[in-house]
Amino acid sequence: MDSELAQWRVDTPGCTSRVHLNNAGSALMPRSVLDAIVAHLNREANFGGYESSDEAADAIEEAYAAIANIIGARPRNIAIVENATVAFFQALSAFDFRPGDVIVTTRNDYISNQIAYLSLSRRHGIEVRRAADLPSGGVDSQSVRELLREPRVRLLAVTWVPTNSGLIQPVQPLGEIAQAASVPYLIDACQAVGELPIDVARLRCDFLAATARKFLRGPRGAGFLFVSDRALQRGDYPLYIDMRGAEWRTADTFEPVPDARRFENWEFAYSLVLGLGEAARYAARVGVERGGHRARELASLLRSKLSAIPGFRILDHGKELAAIVTVEVPGWHAPDVVKALRGRGINTSATLRDYAVIDMDEKRASSALRISPHYYNTEVELDAVVDALQSLPARAAAF
Repeated sequence: MDSELAQWRVDTPGCTSRVHLNNAGSALMPRSVLDAIVAHLNREANFGGYESSDEAADAIEEAYAAIANIIGARPRNIAIVENATVAFFQALSAFDFRPGDVIVTTRNDYISNQIAYLSLSRRHGIEVRRAADLPSGGVDSQSVRELLREPRVRLLAVTWVPTNSGLIQPVQPLGEIAQAASVPYLIDACQAVGELPIDVARLRCDFLAATARKFLRGPRGAGFLFVSDRALQRGDYPLYIDMRGAEWRTADTFEPVPDARRFENWEFAYSLVLGLGEAARYAARVGVERGGHRARELASLLRSKLSAIPGFRILDHGKELAAIVTVEVPGWHAPDVVKALRGRGINTSATLRDYAVIDMDEKRASSALRISPHYYNTEVELDAVVDALQSLPARAAAF
């Protein structure tokens, strides 16, 4: 183990007690993130919640700056919210959809996003059109280009890395297509932030939603939304705008605040805001490109090891693959595998057919084990999960 990897593991208390390969669910926090959260909770317990947030005002502003830094943005373009889904929905609610309007998306978008599109269709009569996939996996950019020619298209919405597989969607070329078509562009970067380098200017997105808890290694219950200057200049704001995001001018008028905080709510768990800020700083110190490259190398190695086990089927398809490995374990329902591995001190997660109906049906899979390494994991830990899977008792038929 080289000194850098050893230091990352020293910085991560959870590494001493578990083999944590569930970073696409919720990564282990570095000690400095934990310290930032606990220190503020202690302040609140001793001095009061409002008083403690006032005292931490400078540190809170620094958190916005740290988050902006890792995606190539400015603090004024960052809104902090509870999670990536809230961020995504806040952005989605900024559009005044009418019957016949079209949302263009992919066949691999996140389940909550897909359900939201269908809800909009049921309530407001919009149309949801999914671009075709390439034979090798991932969305066909030409299909997106053709769909965006429809004058009723109001939004292109894409999940960068789907939760149910290691696919990486070509979000930068899609941004170029959206810009050429003058169509607003919303990216769900929940599984990308902290693993893949992000430069929102190159992505040409209007909105980008992300979470703290996954590859960014922040706390649960915190996320953020990038809001572009273009969206702010259009006057975009969420449907249910909060007192944090607007000024009440007269009895019948209000004015959104000039920056992305129009997408926030007044109430915050400020301990989590500070934890998110420290997670962003830690990611910058490690280097997102360097850390993400190692995570994807570990994932690629793991796919090779699992592919060699008779009967195991890797479900990840695409030209580029992220640090998420999905595998079908013969005869086993994935949640049962997760439980068995957890009993051996190994953390993983499961993806089910209901989480990704289109993709899982095409793969003829009802469930899959999801294993997601990060840069602080080791090759020895990969061997541990492979050995544990090989030692599972045989079952006659899948769930």
